[in-house]
Amino acid sequence: MSQPEQNFGRKFTYNDYLTWSEEEQWELINGIPYNMTPAPSTQHQKIVATLIAQFYYALKDSPCQVFSAPFDVRLTEPENNSDDIFTVVQPDLTIICDRNKLDSRGCVGGPDLVIEVTSPSTLRKDIKDKFYLYEKAGVNQYWIIYPEQKTVVVFGLDQKGKFGRPDIYCETDVIQTEIFKSIRLDLSEIFQEY
Repeated sequence: MSQPEQNFGRKFTYNDYLTWSEEEQWELINGIPYNMTPAPSTQHQKIVATLIAQFYYALKDSPCQVFSAPFDVRLTEPENNSDDIFTVVQPDLTIICDRNKLDSRGCVGGPDLVIEVTSPSTLRKDIKDKFYLYEKAGVNQYWIIYPEQKTVVVFGLDQKGKFGRPDIYCETDVIQTEIFKSIRLDLSEIFQEY
């Protein structure tokens, strides 16, 4: 099928997802398909490209790897097998340190770090739906970037496996993360005008 047929009450699986047209970019959240087209803005792409470059160089001598969308992250339920995957997301940026989570189709399980750059069409999904998905999947850090406000909100898992109170950074700040090794990101470079 070229795209998912709307059938209320039906939950789509990863196997369905694999049959959809490659001409469009899709995400599957709890069995519900979301079309990711049109392409992101120039500002969005610049932020992602700058982050990829900075993370790539910071992580090149570590087991961690950085990936950008389109890159399938399959979030599984512990009691389900791979045929019953109902959630496939394509974060703007993903860092994975456990190479056992990688296969030829992307990542299976929660990445170490996920970054989403918001846009008006994805805002609700990024701050609500994906927040809970990433928390449940055990993503160590979830960053939400608000380009218009030049702000980054960083959530980290606490001892109970929940995202605690976020750290909030603006364009003049430097984010230092210890999740992999000490990495410093200068937000003035990330939010630099294109």
